[in-house]
Amino acid sequence: QVQLVESGGGLVQAGGSLRLSCAASGRTNPSPMGWFRQAPGKERKFVAGISWKNVSDYNDSVKGRFTITRDNAKNTVHLQMNSLKPEDTAVYYCALGRTLFGAVRRTQSEYTYWGQGTQVTVSS
Repeated sequence: QVQLVESGGGLVQAGGSLRLSCAASGRTNPSPMGWFRQAPGKERKFVAGISWKNVSDYNDSVKGRFTITRDNAKNTVHLQMNSLKPEDTAVYYCALGRTLFGAVRRTQSEYTYWGQGTQVTVSS
């Protein structure tokens, strides 16, 4: 069984930065990991993902502003968010991909375990 716990969310002004972390208990290697977000009244969407070999993928809306990294030895994944915008406001979820040694996928069904989420609020 895998448990994912996110941290690092909060309230920040537009243009500011936050760093989200996801700590995993149980085996996460060598599966891809991802970050999704869900804004109020909207569907949960893919934000960024990273494979076991550190190949990353980003939603176009965050490309150039967000950076995903992982530490396989510590079973952690991070999302550095810079130049935040009010439209980045959402609950952010960490997720573990289902396919061992797999590439990053953008669909939720490709992920088996999810964290409880952390709120990110960007004020204008």
